Amino acid sequence: TPAPAPAPSSPASHPSSESAGDVVRWAAFSCVLVPVVLVVYGTSVGGAAAAALGLAAVTAACRVLLRQSERNAARARAAESAPPRGRRARTAAGAHRGGRHGAGSAPGG
Repeated sequence: TPAPAPAPSSPASHPSSESAGDVVRWAAFSCVLVPVVLVVYGTSVGGAAAAALGLAAVTAACRVLLRQSERNAARARAAESAPPRGRRARTAAGAHRGGRHGAGSAPGG
């Protein structure tokens, strides 16, 4: 009989955070690779360095935006899973407390 497949080592509950990390890693790799390719194909070292700095700035800005997006998504998930709070939250439909209006609630009336 074949052995059962092993369970994945990382939880699949946050695939977006893993893909965001992958994006940042590939962008950092590009910050190194692109200037090397530019120098190999005849661009000046100064031009390649300027390209590397530009790519690094764009990568940093994207990383900040991705982190902010992940935090907002985590807050939204937490808000969805939290029980409702406030005055208008009711435990059961039509559960009213007190009050003078209601058919047949007044004795002898």
